[in-house]
Amino acid sequence: MNKRSHDLRHVASDAPRIMVVDGSKLVRRLIGDVLRKELAHVDVVGCSGLAEAGQALQAAEVDLVTTSLVLPDGDGLQLARTVRAAAGQRYVPVIVVSGDAQSRLEARSFSEDVTDYFDKADGHQALAAFIRGYVHPQPIPDAHVLYVEDSRTVAIATTRMLQAQQMRVTHVSSVEDALEFLRAHAGNDDAPGVDLALTDVYLKGDLDGHDLLHAIRHEFGYGKRRLPVLVMTGDANPDNQSALLREGANDLVLKPIEERLLVTKVLFQLRLAGLHDGTRDPGLGNR
Repeated sequence: MNKRSHDLRHVASDAPRIMVVDGSKLVRRLIGDVLRKELAHVDVVGCSGLAEAGQALQAAEVDLVTTSLVLPDGDGLQLARTVRAAAGQRYVPVIVVSGDAQSRLEARSFSEDVTDYFDKADGHQALAAFIRGYVHPQPIPDAHVLYVEDSRTVAIATTRMLQAQQMRVTHVSSVEDALEFLRAHAGNDDAPGVDLALTDVYLKGDLDGHDLLHAIRHEFGYGKRRLPVLVMTGDANPDNQSALLREGANDLVLKPIEERLLVTKVLFQLRLAGLHDGTRDPGLGNR
């Protein structure tokens, strides 16, 4: 079956491959045992540190990585960068299991490469439930997406992908219309008015996706957690992709759009923004 024919309905039947990186053999075994009990047909790859994890990533793709913050030959943040380099465009959640997770969450000290932190004090059973939310992503009902796309055909198809996950979609065809929507909500209790922005780069009109990014991050002052922005682009040039990330995009989705990848990235960004527990902290993005 062609990869692009997959959608989220197939996720539950796929056997997730999860890498567990920790310097303690006992910890790796304990986490692995709980995951095998809680997740059907899971394939657990245990690694003691950066070097072993790097070799495993070269050998085969993984669906999720958990790592201790401190490793014998480096740290979890270095491992996260290694995972990103190995995965390329394919998005792999990286969960850092740390004893100071709560302080990091309160300080919003996520690196760009780490998806989330988990407090090891909560125990391995809770960690398994936490991981299940990533490898078998569940819809976030009523999450509101501002979608900017000038192609009617593409807009209809993409909107259906998001609505299938119980999201509300406000579609506009230009950056000018998107800015009008955001300005109408600025300063109100419901600002920014949506939970995530999804935009194409090149659009009809005088403004493009770069302009929208600049306005969201500078005119409105919304940080990456307050208003996550996913940018869809058909430009495979790494320099141009890096420029979008430097300008404030949380992540990129390459065209043609793959439904599973798009929805997974949207859900991950919403999760980081605080919607996974049904709440929004208005200061979430101002770190």
